[in-house]
Amino acid sequence: MTRLDGRTLLLTGASSGIGAHFAGVAAAAGANMVLGARRTDRLDAIVAEIKSKGGNAIAVAMDVADKASTIAAYDAAEAAFGPVDSVIANAGTSLETPFLDHTPEEFDQLVAVNLRGVFLTVQEGAKRMMAAGSRTREHGRITIISSITAQDIYPGLAAYSATKAAVLQMGKVLAREWARQGINVNSVLPGYIVTEINDQWFDTEGGQAQVARFPRKRVMDIDALDPTLLYLSGDASKFVTGVGFTIDDGQSL
Repeated sequence: MTRLDGRTLLLTGASSGIGAHFAGVAAAAGANMVLGARRTDRLDAIVAEIKSKGGNAIAVAMDVADKASTIAAYDAAEAAFGPVDSVIANAGTSLETPFLDHTPEEFDQLVAVNLRGVFLTVQEGAKRMMAAGSRTREHGRITIISSITAQDIYPGLAAYSATKAAVLQMGKVLAREWARQGINVNSVLPGYIVTEINDQWFDTEGGQAQVARFPRKRVMDIDALDPTLLYLSGDASKFVTGVGFTIDDGQSL
């Protein structure tokens, strides 16, 4: 149920964290992987590792906030593997400063990546899927990475939470709009996962205090989302659309 043989999957934010990890997982499950990010040097290393294990992958320089860059990424995907039929809109960023210290420029950049980036990624993906016959094949799969902060209150993350709530709602509406086009749109709301972005924070006194407040007093491992993302990207999720999957080990309880 978690095989992706024959599928071409475009994954944004693939140069680090969840994206870099899941690229190898999806390739091992049989997907032709199109890895998009701005840091192409990192992507090249991930592609090389995938190929060394017998998988198929290409790296594409992709700025999700730029329409031309997004179109070029899909063009490269089609040239290498044919039409993209699975998309994971994973690229995202956050702000480290308190809300009262956010500058308009920082806020605009946050929205550009977390909201505009998802908009451009899924819009172009859906256009390509429809052109490739998704209405008949019912083969289209789009997954948006939101966050538990989209639905729960996390002080210090007001602007970030707003973008994640926005893409969650976007996914629900698009699922309804594209229901007859053979495209399923779902969202995943992860809790806190240890990645290179936050691992040092969780070693601090403040990070440890945050973990202590979680019911299970732990953060999740990098592979926590693997089964759900594989499921939503493949044929097994044919009858699942418009759903937000909270995967947080009970952190939001």
